[in-house]
Amino acid sequence: MRVLIVDDSRFLREYLRQQLQRMGVCCEEAHNGEEALAALSSQEAFDLMLLDVNMPVMNGLECVKALRKARLGPQMKVMMVTTEADHSFIATALDNGADEFLMKPFTPESLREKMLLLGVIAA
Repeated sequence: MRVLIVDDSRFLREYLRQQLQRMGVCCEEAHNGEEALAALSSQEAFDLMLLDVNMPVMNGLECVKALRKARLGPQMKVMMVTTEADHSFIATALDNGADEFLMKPFTPESLREKMLLLGVIAA
């Protein structure tokens, strides 16, 4: 399994990488939505993208819209990792191609539960 971690916070990228590697998951990283789209265009397919919402250059909502419109990674699941709890924002993100949300702060257990829910890892 391959996961693309997209977040402008180096700390959060490293934390997510550590948690995923403990599950035996291969990870790549991008600092913003623009870098994520470039990675999707030039590399092997990813099974899951963990996508921050608030980032410079291209935010998470812009990124998920662009990747679904361009049909990059059509089978890939997108989990927004965010502090955004506004229901209208969540509905907009889901309408534009996000598959799930993981609210910050989160635990390793909640990350694993969301991945199970999406069907990208087995129980």
